[in-house]
Amino acid sequence: MPPSSPILSSSPSSSTPLPSPPPRRLPLFHRTSTRDRSKALAGRHVPRGRQPCLQGPASRERRSPVVGTASLLKRSSFQGFPIRFRLGSCLTVGSRLAWSRNYAAKDIKFGVQARALMLRGVEELADAVKVTMGPKGRTVIIEQSFGAPKVTKDGVTVAKSIEFSDRVKNVGASLVKQVANATNDTAGDGTTCATVLTKAIFTEGCKSVAAGMNAMDLRRGISMAVEAVVTNLKGMARMISTSEEIAQVATISANGEREIGELIAKAMEKVGKEGVITIVDGNTLYNELEVVEGMKLDRGYISPYFITNQKNQKCELNEPLILIHNKNISNVQAMVRVMELALQVCAVKAPGFGETKKANLQDLAILTGAEVITEELGMNLENFDPQMFGTCKKVTISKDDTVILDGAGDKKAIEERAEQLRSAIEQSTSDSDKEKLQERLAKLSGGVAVLKIGGASETEVGEKKDRVTDALNATKAAIEEGIVPGGGVALLYASKDLDKLQTASFDQKIGVQIIQNALKAPVQTIASNAGVEGAVIAGKLLEQENTDLGYDAAKGEYVDMVKAGIIDPLKVIRTALMDAASVSSLMTTTESIIVEAPKEESDAPAMEY
Repeated sequence: MPPSSPILSSSPSSSTPLPSPPPRRLPLFHRTSTRDRSKALAGRHVPRGRQPCLQGPASRERRSPVVGTASLLKRSSFQGFPIRFRLGSCLTVGSRLAWSRNYAAKDIKFGVQARALMLRGVEELADAVKVTMGPKGRTVIIEQSFGAPKVTKDGVTVAKSIEFSDRVKNVGASLVKQVANATNDTAGDGTTCATVLTKAIFTEGCKSVAAGMNAMDLRRGISMAVEAVVTNLKGMARMISTSEEIAQVATISANGEREIGELIAKAMEKVGKEGVITIVDGNTLYNELEVVEGMKLDRGYISPYFITNQKNQKCELNEPLILIHNKNISNVQAMVRVMELALQVCAVKAPGFGETKKANLQDLAILTGAEVITEELGMNLENFDPQMFGTCKKVTISKDDTVILDGAGDKKAIEERAEQLRSAIEQSTSDSDKEKLQERLAKLSGGVAVLKIGGASETEVGEKKDRVTDALNATKAAIEEGIVPGGGVALLYASKDLDKLQTASFDQKIGVQIIQNALKAPVQTIASNAGVEGAVIAGKLLEQENTDLGYDAAKGEYVDMVKAGIIDPLKVIRTALMDAASVSSLMTTTESIIVEAPKEESDAPAMEY
């Protein structure tokens, strides 16, 4: 028998003694015999040390009964396989075990093969996402591990749900997800447009590199073209101010549902364009708007471990106790008494700095009925009284901000505080101080608009909430940077000016042409989803000179997009193009990809002795 094989000595009735090396003690983790069954831990019996298991003939004289299971170590893979023992058996090991690390093998792809595999992942993900684009876009049904399938028309939700078994394809898909997430984080909408542009740019880039073009010159040409298009879009933008214009932007982003657009416009009118608007599940079949008193802080949770809603990546607490402290809390023991009063907690860093922070905390204390714990007044956590807690109806905390709804503070005290702020604004001579005071006044008395989304089923409510969220984000983006003609025509007409762009080399010119061709993709995709030939629609629009003319996919006719209310926020279109071009050019210049090789695992069967 090889010296590295485990040896099992059976019962003492054997007449011929087995040859064995001299007796020696095994380390504690190698001993498997015990007389005290109470020492069994996780299926392995551990001796106390005074009854060691010995090797050789001596083991027969000082053998202890073994009951239960243990695990022998395989020499090559640093893993265990189970062995079952009968009463009266003793396990001895005939040689020293050799230890080795098991490193994950890597698979490397190069050049055209690497880009082709990535492109397959990009194309399959983009094809699943682009069907949601436009007023006649379709829905996508996503199977979920728990609960009912999810129905959505939100591009970033579809993208996040896609994973491939092929690791290289998955790399390409993951990079497209980064584009969608970046666009969603910055502009709040436009994820489908960004995905469609990424596919178009990367597809043309792969073809050009395969044809012998210099990848770095292509990347430079792509960057030059994007800069020129962004400049053109900014010149095309128009600022919005009326409630009707806000409703038009929200309607387009909500896939043409006028009711959602008007609801968001009313919410903006109630709390102001800088006000706080939240979206929750309704209890009826209809959408409702409710305005409640609340405050928004520009600070979020200090750790993602506080999250209670994994889907929205937020911490949501109902009727919480609110502790306000104006210094860093470094003494953990002082917090024990406070922590014992709650099962769920969330820590948020105080907003502002210096005197501004003190004023913000005092505003929050008045709104919630709390008392600010400050050492300047001789107060600390050691002598904390539960009456110092404030409370509210609900608090929602994301990574960036905190929204406090319906604070329990005294109404008269809140009004007095608001009047103090109004007087301070009138007396202030500094523009920056006035701006800060006005912001505090808006947070204290402006209130929070709550959009309650109704529906016949949980699935319908979830799908509508996705569209309302996109519409709200698009509206805020439109107010911030203005609007451009919608339906993808702004990008289409901006591509005309790229003919005049001067480049330093032929390969850079090809990079410009890649962007020029990619800018047609949004119009073509919207038209294709409406059942018409996208290339024909784009060609007819490029033949004429009116930059407001576009194709209304809902009605199937050419209209003035601005007059028809088909408009897009500049910020959404600009962000989608810049993010798509950035990631696509990086993938185009990729020459090798390193991924983990597939693992072949085979578990050894249990052995009975």
